[in-house]
Amino acid sequence: MIRACLIGAGRMGRDHAHHIHLSHDATLYAVADSHFPSAKELADKYKAKAYSSAEEALLDPQIDAVVIASNTDTHADLIIKAAKANKPIFCEKPIDLNLERIDLCSAALKKAGVPFFVGFNRRFDPSIADLQARLKQKAVGRVEQIFISSRDHALPDKSFLKTSGGLFRDMMIHDFDMMRWLSGEEPVEIYATGSCLIDPSIHEFGDLDTAMVIMKTASGTLCHINNSRRSVYGYDQRIEVFGEKGMLRTHNLAPTTVEHSTHEAVIMDKPHLSFPQRYKDAYRIEMDHFFTDVVKNGKEPSVSVIDGRRAIVIADAAEESYKTGKPVKL
Repeated sequence: MIRACLIGAGRMGRDHAHHIHLSHDATLYAVADSHFPSAKELADKYKAKAYSSAEEALLDPQIDAVVIASNTDTHADLIIKAAKANKPIFCEKPIDLNLERIDLCSAALKKAGVPFFVGFNRRFDPSIADLQARLKQKAVGRVEQIFISSRDHALPDKSFLKTSGGLFRDMMIHDFDMMRWLSGEEPVEIYATGSCLIDPSIHEFGDLDTAMVIMKTASGTLCHINNSRRSVYGYDQRIEVFGEKGMLRTHNLAPTTVEHSTHEAVIMDKPHLSFPQRYKDAYRIEMDHFFTDVVKNGKEPSVSVIDGRRAIVIADAAEESYKTGKPVKL
């Protein structure tokens, strides 16, 4: 079994601990967090070791691979340290909010020659993966339009939003990656607009809670992305791809598919309320890909440092467009 060290025992770390535990080829060997009580509580749950720092954990020769699920502003330093320790790395998105720091990570990874995977989990969602496979088979012919809706159920705490990097880099970054993956192209132009409609006070630290983006590729394919930090009916995640021969679409997932039909209405479950439930299969499958395909069998990670960097390039351009009110060339 691959002995995994999880860095970060917060919400994302707790979810990843569960998915590591479910892996056929890995075991949760250690948990590291600067808040040691959190590390110990999570480690005890899975009978793992607990460390008060990633630096201390990386000195343990028994660790075979590292999963980074700590705060975004710690990712780059941890990637570089794990690379120097010659550990295969799984890192939650984004790699960093700064392109220069991402390039430092890229250089460290290249020098160390260790595998590196970025957690763009939506590529591993069974429905989205099937849609992408059909696109590769030209199921709708030439792709002309892509529509991506991504809406949180509830606005996150301000303490998180202040350090998240903003809606474009924290939330819409998933959709930028989806656009690249589904279209098979890079955007050449982007226009972004946004508002603070849910909580106007978050504008004080430069963030948005509502945004729309239009992108265009060199072939002329258009992509529309809309994000909102609030959706009263649940976590709203939908994709529609329109082409010359038809359309492909993914729908929201709900706890059950039961419908109750009466003379008054047809009633069914609302969508899941949060991403851990909506994308639980995607998180498990991406973790299996990292441990089984990449670490155990030596395959190339399907999501690389290049993918992580290009998503930030698009996010930076989106923010520039929003601030200037003009389209930005990429």
